[in-house]
Amino acid sequence: MNWSNNRNLTMLVDFYELTMSNGYFEEGYADRVAVFDMFFRKIPDQAGFAIAAGLEQLIEYVKGLHFTEEDIAYLRSKKLFSEAFLDYLRHFHFSGDIWAMPEGTPIFPGEPVVTVIAPIIEAQLVETMVLLTMNFQSLVATKSNRIVRAALGRSVFEFGSRRAQSYDAAILGARAAYIGGCSGTACTLSDREYEVPAMGTMAHSWVQLFDSEYEAFKAYAEIYPDSCTLLVDTYSVLKSGIPNAIKCFDEVLKPKGFRPKGVRIDSGDIAYLSKKMRKMLDEAGYPDCQIVASNSLDEYLIRDLILQGAQVNTFGVGENLITSKSDPVFGGVYKLVAVKENGVFVPRIKISETVEKVTTPNLKKVYRLFKKDGGKAVADYVALFDEEVPAEGPITLFDPLETWKSKTFDDVELRPMMKHIFENGVCIYDCPSLSEIRSYCAAQVDTLWDEVKRFENPHRYYVDLSEQCWNCKHMLLSQKQL
Repeated sequence: MNWSNNRNLTMLVDFYELTMSNGYFEEGYADRVAVFDMFFRKIPDQAGFAIAAGLEQLIEYVKGLHFTEEDIAYLRSKKLFSEAFLDYLRHFHFSGDIWAMPEGTPIFPGEPVVTVIAPIIEAQLVETMVLLTMNFQSLVATKSNRIVRAALGRSVFEFGSRRAQSYDAAILGARAAYIGGCSGTACTLSDREYEVPAMGTMAHSWVQLFDSEYEAFKAYAEIYPDSCTLLVDTYSVLKSGIPNAIKCFDEVLKPKGFRPKGVRIDSGDIAYLSKKMRKMLDEAGYPDCQIVASNSLDEYLIRDLILQGAQVNTFGVGENLITSKSDPVFGGVYKLVAVKENGVFVPRIKISETVEKVTTPNLKKVYRLFKKDGGKAVADYVALFDEEVPAEGPITLFDPLETWKSKTFDDVELRPMMKHIFENGVCIYDCPSLSEIRSYCAAQVDTLWDEVKRFENPHRYYVDLSEQCWNCKHMLLSQKQL
């Protein structure tokens, strides 16, 4: 049983979604099919790409959509909604289609991440949860992937539960961090519910409770001889922590035929201390004893520690990961892009004086261009849903803003990136396991050029519109500005 399955979240909507839905109903628009795109405009941390996550929880939510009698009684008490509309909600369920980027996919500004095609009330009422679910987990998966890449193959564990903004954020944040590449979490419930490997050893309170540091280490080693990792910075890392740990390994573990798993530090100069610790452990005959470091780490500190020669095997990262502290908002938006009239999708556009806020109208598809030689991704191509798109090059792309810039790609194949998730209200998508999503994410990130993965001033990955898509947008712009 997953964490959210036993909760009805249908009423987790912004109130305007209900007032608008009542209005649609009263105007006779309840059956009018609309198309909404969820997309984002800016990548957190000014990075080169983001990671899609949260789709499985969105699917669970849509499957369970229904209004209870308690919900309807509450809405009646607001004295805003007609009885006919409340009766409509009594029989409400999702009957539309949803397309989405699979979890673990690198995603880029301006392209649809989720597309909802449904009667307008249904499409409107899922807005908040589409954004809430995809925004948060995509934010954490993106940050996690940055931190994991900074670690250069060393393990990273998510240690942020107690700094997360809620228990849901702790549980699902650990899930998203695992998708992004973390090896595991400190959150036990995430292990039970989502099989994110949980790990943990001891806190400073364990060491403080005993009369001496050595007694604390000895007791722990006797209880957990096959998984013994000791926290060595309660008093003095080099003067007592490591000497007492080595004494414990010699006197408790070695006689029983066990080897220590590791030692952990959570304070001090990690680069300096880890090098001294490594030397002491090696000289004592424990070169296989891992060093774990935590203490308000992020991708930049981890990168610097490695550059300084820190002898750390595993990093534990807390609040800077689970809250994406350096840039804590994933700004996904949900915009109407088309309505269906007489069986035909009619495009709609939202115009702004800010160019980035002008929407791309109509029902669309997203393709990714991969080099046939090496499999690297070179650009994304957004086309109209009914447009014929070649399976391989040559194909010419042009910048949708600076249209005089164009490039023809010959040796590429075009792969559709969005999957059909719901069809006529029925989920037709089999969610992969979390470990499969994590592996898929690693493989997809590996298709990106190193220049796109830079932490500072990454290369801009191009998301270009097909000529038909661009013409549709500019036709509407011209009409609306008359």
